[in-house]
Amino acid sequence: MTPPAVRLPQVEPHVAATAVENLTPRLRKKLEEAVGRCAALPTTEEEGRVSVGWGEDTVVTLSPGKTGVVADPSAAVCSCLLAPRCLHLAAVLSACPVAETTSADIPVEEVTEPAPQDPPAVEAPQAETPQVRKLTSGQVAAAAELWAAGTAMLAAGVPGAGALLQAELLRAAHTARLAGLPRAEAAALRVVRGMRAARGRHEGHRLADLVSALGDLLLTSGRLAAADPDPALVGSARRAYRQGEGLRVYGVCREPVISATGYGGVVTHLLTEDGRWFSVADVRPGGSSRAKGAGTAAVALGSAALNHAQLARGGLLISGATVSPEGRLGSGKGVRATSVPGLSWTRGPLAELFSRPLAQAADLRLAEEAWREPRETEETNRPVGCDLVVVGSRGELLLARELSPEGRVLDGPLIRLMAANADPGLAHVANLRQLASRPGLRIRVLGRLDPDRAATLRPLAVGPVPGEGPTLRLPPEWQGHADLGYDRLSGSHLPSRESCAPDEPVEAPGPDPVTGSPLWRVRRLVELAVTGGRRALAESARGGDCLTQRAALRRAGFGTAAELVGALGAEADRRARDVFGRLTDTGGDRYAWAWLAASAHLAATERALVRASWQPDPRSPGSGEQVGQAQAVQLGGVP
Repeated sequence: MTPPAVRLPQVEPHVAATAVENLTPRLRKKLEEAVGRCAALPTTEEEGRVSVGWGEDTVVTLSPGKTGVVADPSAAVCSCLLAPRCLHLAAVLSACPVAETTSADIPVEEVTEPAPQDPPAVEAPQAETPQVRKLTSGQVAAAAELWAAGTAMLAAGVPGAGALLQAELLRAAHTARLAGLPRAEAAALRVVRGMRAARGRHEGHRLADLVSALGDLLLTSGRLAAADPDPALVGSARRAYRQGEGLRVYGVCREPVISATGYGGVVTHLLTEDGRWFSVADVRPGGSSRAKGAGTAAVALGSAALNHAQLARGGLLISGATVSPEGRLGSGKGVRATSVPGLSWTRGPLAELFSRPLAQAADLRLAEEAWREPRETEETNRPVGCDLVVVGSRGELLLARELSPEGRVLDGPLIRLMAANADPGLAHVANLRQLASRPGLRIRVLGRLDPDRAATLRPLAVGPVPGEGPTLRLPPEWQGHADLGYDRLSGSHLPSRESCAPDEPVEAPGPDPVTGSPLWRVRRLVELAVTGGRRALAESARGGDCLTQRAALRRAGFGTAAELVGALGAEADRRARDVFGRLTDTGGDRYAWAWLAASAHLAATERALVRASWQPDPRSPGSGEQVGQAQAVQLGGVP
């Protein structure tokens, strides 16, 4: 049996950047080739240290700390004579995953505040008014360094964004961290991870994510470098868990988690009596294989003797709870937890999840800016509930219509349900296929709105719809719902085909307002700038592509998009010359701002189209009431 491959540990940005900076100009020319060789080198692990062999006499040894991260240059050594200014060390550190230093919360073991003897109930968080403070000179300088590294990355594109440019961006990210700019640092690290995934053609890589991360980096660093004091640009640093709270929470569902950095596990979502969301997570290195098995892992929370499958259908009474700002419950030393009976989806706060029309929920969730700080997207990512009737399928899409509380089919949009995770080791795809086999089936769905696709929901769990009509028949031990990532539906859980007479014939979904709009012309050029760099976009502009796209956008009524495309093509092909006719390097600032303007306009327009796709067609009979309710919510009124 072949032993499992040893994974390289995560490395702090400044550790990898320092190793690259120590190289001589001659060795820097060989760095890219050396990084590519690392994947084939023999790697072993012993007593917590990871060793990478470069030959008989050369070994690079990494000694991660307690958190599994190489956080100090002294924890990475090489046995060759040139160390620490050697190519072996720089290549291995450049091949290691970048540590997720900004997004991680402080471990609950670091919380020292004692829990009170009689823990009070948790009060609802009060909205804080951010204080506008003038940026320091150090913060402005750090932002300017990030902007320079980001513009260089944009100009080079995926083909030219090798280890040297990545190291420059990692060094700038570390400087931003020291200056107290967590949002800019986080954006820079996402760009490095995205570039590595794109260059390595990783399976989970999405070009749209890389474009978004690069846009966030340039938008944040550019405005900070101009001394913009907006607190949202600075962002929020990781904060410790609060301790000493009393909670009663009820399980809603569990969700498998697979990250692009090789982590896997499960998150169980919980709800309190007053409708506040909390979660318990068990995510560790291991990828999809660990996510598959973590669904029945024990819950590390006080002395509660239950696993995640039981917690998703049960409840907990917690004293001395440790809670992160995002609502994640920790297992501090003072935590005490006792199992209590859970609630079904038809009772109390869980039933209220399914009381709001989808049009209202989508209008609230998608009303924010397309580019926001990742910490601010918690509200957007929170699940929404609805009752649906299956009308058919198209490929991997499950098509459905929304039901009113009385069980009447609403004249809303045709809703597309996509698997929350298409990993073959999980049950999402198979379960959607089972549901699609019964047109006319009525299901209660808990899922997330997809902010990038028209009227698309990614379901996490399903249950039977109360009242009359064909619906799910789940076993008693599932307690009224099935977690789509773990519980596998079968024919015995579905009503007969004869009883599921569809209320309407199967219809094809209408054109996607995002992918079917002329905006694809803008996205093509924005993405070409990232995948091919400035040179590829300039060649496209010289060939007349930008002029063609500009004319087509103008004819379709997208005048602003047409102007931005024209400006982007002109800046990409700008070739300034001195008085003697020689080409001069004008830098990438103007080009970066032109690309950023086109990207920001594209993201905002697509978000508006997706948001509109959830609203009922005002020309449809019976839709006036829903439109009025959505408008009332948007204006802050009560329908």
